[in-house]
Amino acid sequence: ASRLLQSKQQVPHYYLTVDVRLDALLETRARLNEARAALAKKGDEDGASKLSVNDFVLKAAALALKAVPGVNAAWSTDFTRVYKNVDINVAVQAPAGLMVPLLVDADRAGLGELSSRVRALAAAARDGALRPEQMAPGTFTVSNLGMFGVEQFAAIVNPPQAAILAVGGARPVLVPSTKRSGGSDDAGDAGFEAATMLSATLSCDHRVVDGAMGAQWLQAFKRFMEQPLTMLL
Repeated sequence: ASRLLQSKQQVPHYYLTVDVRLDALLETRARLNEARAALAKKGDEDGASKLSVNDFVLKAAALALKAVPGVNAAWSTDFTRVYKNVDINVAVQAPAGLMVPLLVDADRAGLGELSSRVRALAAAARDGALRPEQMAPGTFTVSNLGMFGVEQFAAIVNPPQAAILAVGGARPVLVPSTKRSGGSDDAGDAGFEAATMLSATLSCDHRVVDGAMGAQWLQAFKRFMEQPLTMLL
C-alpha cells in the first residue's frame, strides 16, 4: 500500500494504449496446443497443459524489453539504471490480496517453459507458498485482467520500475477487410471482416521513459503479438 501511494504521489505517470489483432496468435496457439497434446499422449507431462494468451503476452513483453531496453529500467535520484536481464513480475490475485511473483530471465524462456513457470508461481501464490526470492522486484510488471471481462485499464507503476503493462480481454470487432470484393481496385468496396482484438495500456514513469520510447516499445510488443512466429525465432 505504501509503495502504491508513493508511486501515485511521486511518479509522473502517463499512459499509452494500442489495440492488438489476435487472429494469427490464436491460430498459432491452437496449432501449438495440438502439438503439445500429441506429446502428452506420448507421456510428455509438460504437453498436458495448454498455452494461454497470457503466455504469449509475457513472451512478447519480454522480447519488446530486449528490443527497446530503455523501458527495462529503474529510476534513481542520481541515475537511471538500464537492466540487461529481463525479470518480469506477474500480477496474480490470491486470497491474501494482490501478489506479483517473479519470472526471472523471461526473454530466454520458451513459451512452454514460461507457461509452466507461470502456472507454478500462480499456484504457489494462491497457496501462500511463495518463497522470498519468488517475490523479489523485477525490471517490469504485467497485469492481465482480461479473464475478469475487463476490456481496458491503466495500472500503477511499481517503483523503482519505469513501466507496467495492463492487458484487457480479447473481444470480437468488425474491421475493414484486407480482401477486395468483385475484383475491384476500389478499396471502398472491400467491406468488413470479423477480428479478435485486445487492448494493452503501458503506464510509464516520464522521468525514465518519454512518449516516443513508450510508443516504440508498444510497437515492438504489437509486432510480436500480431506476428507470433517471430517470438519463436
